Amino acid sequence: MGRVAELAGVSVRTLHHYDEIGLVRPSARTRAGYRAYAAGDVERLREVLAYRRLGFGLREVAEVVGDPSVDAAAHLRRLRGLLLERRDRADAMVAAIDRELAARAKGVTMTPEEQLGMLGARLYDAIGGAYTATRRSDPRIAAQIRDALGDARTVLNVGAGTGSYEPSDRVVTAVEPSAVMRGQRPAGAAPCVAATAESLPFDDHSFDAAMAVSTVHHWRDPIAGLREMRRVARRVVVLTFDTDEPGWRDRFWLTRDYLPEFAGVLAGFPPLAGMAAAIGARAETVPVPWDCADGLFEAYWRRPEAYLEDRVRRAMSVWTRVGPEAEQRAVRSLRDDLGSGRWAERNGGLAGLDAADLGLRLLTA
Repeated sequence: MGRVAELAGVSVRTLHHYDEIGLVRPSARTRAGYRAYAAGDVERLREVLAYRRLGFGLREVAEVVGDPSVDAAAHLRRLRGLLLERRDRADAMVAAIDRELAARAKGVTMTPEEQLGMLGARLYDAIGGAYTATRRSDPRIAAQIRDALGDARTVLNVGAGTGSYEPSDRVVTAVEPSAVMRGQRPAGAAPCVAATAESLPFDDHSFDAAMAVSTVHHWRDPIAGLREMRRVARRVVVLTFDTDEPGWRDRFWLTRDYLPEFAGVLAGFPPLAGMAAAIGARAETVPVPWDCADGLFEAYWRRPEAYLEDRVRRAMSVWTRVGPEAEQRAVRSLRDDLGSGRWAERNGGLAGLDAADLGLRLLTA
C-alpha cells in the first residue's frame, strides 16, 4: 500500500479511507499477509484519482467507476473528453482576459456583469454558441461533399461541430471533442462521441467513409488525424485550405489588406500536398458562392459589411486566434474603407462574380 501511495502521489491514509468506504479495496495479499493491489485494483484507483482531480466528489466517483457497463477504455475516453472540455474553457477564459486587458489599456471600465462573466459558464457557451447563428450547410458545398462520399452508407464525421454537412441519407456517427459544440447539435442529429481526430475510438475499416469539414486546422496533429481517418474508413473526404499556392495570402482581400495576421494562424499547418500524400488523396477546388449560406471565414467576400458584425465574427475561429487588437484594427480599417469608398475601388471587380476560389480544397481518398 505504501508503494502504491508513493506512485499515485497520495497518502497511505487516503488509500485506507478508500478501502474503508469500499471505493478501492486491495484484493491481493503479500506472502506476509499484507494487503496488496492487483492490476485491476490499480486501474480502478487510477480512475478514481483522475475523476477526483477533475473535481468529482467521492459519491460521484463511486457511481461513475462502479458502473459495470463501462470498461477502462470507456473511462479513458470520458476522462479525455472532460480534460479537452476543460482546456477549451481555459482557452476561452484566456481570450476573455485578453479582451479585458485590451479594454483597460484604452481606459474602458468593465461592468461588474462583464467582469463576472469571465468566470461564468456562459463564457465558452457564448463563443461556441455563435456557430448555430451563422454556420450552416451551404447546398452547393454540400453537394460537392456528397458527390465525394459516393455510395458510402456509413459515414464518420470527424470534428463534427454542430452537424453542418452531415448527410441525412446516410448512417452517420459524429466525433466532436467540445462539449459546447456537442450540446448544440440539433434534435435528431447523428450520435456524437467525445473524442479527437488523432485518437479515434473505432476499429480499422469501421466505416464506408470518414469526412471532416473545415476542422483540420484546429487539430493538434493534422497528419495524424488524417491517417486515423484513413485507418477507420475506406474512403476519406476532407474540406480544408490550400497554403501551397504562391501568393495564397493575397487571394482574399480581407487577409491581404486588413488581417495579415491570418498567415500566423496557419503557421505550421501542413501543406496541402503533404496532407494529400498522407492519405493518397486528390484535391479539387471548392468555390465559395457569393451568397454562401455557411458563415465560414471566406463566406462574405462579396458582402464585406458582414465582417463588421460581431455575431458574424464570433462564429469564425480566426478572430479569436489573431487576438482582440488585430481584430479591432481590421474592423476599424474596413469600416473606414467602406465608408470612404476605398474598398469598392480596390475590389470593384468582385461584383460580377458568382463564386470565388479563395483556397478551399476538397481532398478525396
